[in-house]
Amino acid sequence: MFQKFFPDEYVSSTYEIPFEQYYEEGYRGVLFDIDNTLVPHGAPADERAKQLFLRLQKIGYEVCLMSNNKEPRVKSFGEAVGVKHYLFKANKPSITGYQKAMEKMGTNTSNTLFVGDQVFTDVFGAKRAGMKSILVQPIHPKEEIQIVLKRHLEKIVLKEYKKHQKRKK
Repeated sequence: MFQKFFPDEYVSSTYEIPFEQYYEEGYRGVLFDIDNTLVPHGAPADERAKQLFLRLQKIGYEVCLMSNNKEPRVKSFGEAVGVKHYLFKANKPSITGYQKAMEKMGTNTSNTLFVGDQVFTDVFGAKRAGMKSILVQPIHPKEEIQIVLKRHLEKIVLKEYKKHQKRKK
């Protein structure tokens, strides 16, 4: 029942994902959520985020920011980190946004990663679109009320995910 919400990978931070390893495995595109995935909710791009996108560019990735937020937020963040592809009001978990983002990058479901901090929007949408999902722990606990409410349900899903991972070993 819960498996449709399980990420392919679950790590503590976007900044510890082994992107070089994924590139060697054939991945060529990365879709990123912004808020609480790359920076705290509503925060501007920081030096760590800027360095990450320079690293991804050097590796050879196409990248796209994908957010349910409004254009000013997504566009300004993209400009600050040097990303040309972005999608605002992406309506995650609808698969349409994921497909549009891959189209912009020239990638497909077999060579694109999605990185986000929410199970019911980011991970569920990526799984529905047929791509690999990497869930990261939220950067900061301060969030909008609708997200706080979802986090309680996410805890249940993640508990089941961890049980599932132990059984697999």
